[in-house]
Amino acid sequence: MNKLNFAIPVLVLIAVGVLSSVFIVDEREKAMVLQFGQVKQVKEEPGLGFKIPLIQEVVTYEDRILGLQTQPLEVTPLDDRRLVVDAFARWRITNLVDFREAVGAGGEEAAQVRLERIVTAAIREVLGGVPSNRVLSEDRTALMNTIRDSARRQAASLGVDIVDVRLTRTDLPEQNLAATYARMRAEREREAADERARGEEAAQRVRASADRTVVELTSDARRQAEVIRGEADAERNRVYAEAFGRDPEFFAFTRSLTSYQRAMKPGNSSIVMQPDSTFFEYLRSDQPPAPAGN
Repeated sequence: MNKLNFAIPVLVLIAVGVLSSVFIVDEREKAMVLQFGQVKQVKEEPGLGFKIPLIQEVVTYEDRILGLQTQPLEVTPLDDRRLVVDAFARWRITNLVDFREAVGAGGEEAAQVRLERIVTAAIREVLGGVPSNRVLSEDRTALMNTIRDSARRQAASLGVDIVDVRLTRTDLPEQNLAATYARMRAEREREAADERARGEEAAQRVRASADRTVVELTSDARRQAEVIRGEADAERNRVYAEAFGRDPEFFAFTRSLTSYQRAMKPGNSSIVMQPDSTFFEYLRSDQPPAPAGN
C-alpha cells in the first residue's frame, strides 16, 4: 500500500513533466523556444515540439500577413504643395531570430511601432522627391512600389518583409482647401468667360453673315424685279405702239375715255380749262376727231 501511495505522485509528476515538455505549433503561427532569454530552437512548421520543462519557454508569433495603418502625416512634394497622406502596409515575419533580437519581448506590437516609423520615413523620402501632380496621377502605383521597396530594405534588419504598401489618402491640408477651391473656381470662371466670349464672337460672325446674305438676296431680288419691270414696260409700250399703229383713231378714243374716267372721279380736285379745249373734243362732237396727221 505504501508503494502504491508513493508511485501515484511519481506518475503524476512524470505525466506533468511529459505534458509540459510538449507544445503544439498551429499552422497560423511560428514558435521559438527560449532558455533564459536565449533562442534555443525555432519551429516554423505546424505540429508537435518539445522543450525542457521549467527551464525553457515557448513564444509564438503570427505566421500570417499582418496589417499596419499609418497615422496621417504631411508631406511636401517638389512643388511645395503640401499633402496629407496616410498609408496601409502589409508585412510578415520572415526571420524569428532577427525579429526577437530586434523587438525583444514586445513582439508584434513593438514591431508595428518601428515599422510605422520606417514606412512613414519611406513615404516622406519618395513623395518629397516628386511633384504633387505625380502623386495624384497614374504614377501613383509606381510611387507606392518605390515606397514599398524602400521600406522593405529598412525593415529587413527587423526580420520582417514588407509585402505591400498602399496610399489610402492623399488630400490637401484643411487650411489649403479654401484657397485651392477658390483657385479652382476662378479657373472655371475664366474658362466659362472665354467660352462665352468665343460663343459671342461666333454669334457675331453668324449674324454678320446672315445680314450680308439678306442684303445680297434683297439686292438681287430688286435687280431682278427692276429687270422684269423694265421688260414688262417695254412689252407694254410695244403692245401700245403696235395697237396705236393698227388703229390710231380708236387708240386716241380709248385714251380720252381713260382720261375722262380718271379726271371725273368723285373727290378729285377741280380742273379749270377752256370749253373749247381739246380735252373735251370727244364730248362736244358726235363724230370722232380726225386722227392727227390726216
